Amino acid sequence: MTTDLALQALLAAVWRRKPKDKVIIHSDQGSQYTGGEWQSFLGKHNQIASMSRRGNCHDNAVAESFFQLLKRERIRRRTYLTRDAARRDVFEYIEMFYNLARKHTNNGMLSPVDYEIKQQKINEAGD
Repeated sequence: MTTDLALQALLAAVWRRKPKDKVIIHSDQGSQYTGGEWQSFLGKHNQIASMSRRGNCHDNAVAESFFQLLKRERIRRRTYLTRDAARRDVFEYIEMFYNLARKHTNNGMLSPVDYEIKQQKINEAGD
């Protein structure tokens, strides 16, 4: 994966979510995440780098769990004729199902979006 691809994905997330508070960006120690361009982007967008230790897969357990689900629930069930078709299908899985509808045991059986809305309400009530 190139630095440019990683930055494009992160920029899309920042653009869509418009986070107000600091955001921790967890990654491995790949060159695309340790370079100056990545670090500069994080600094400009109020984000903090968090990297896995070398060879420690447990540091990235949440991401590993997500990719295992993506493969099991979507990718292994389909044959894609083009990369664009694969890209569209993965996007649909993440944005239309995983984030909006898929319930998670660690979120009190709420989807990620519903959990985030609940947390925002709790934070607003505490202010």
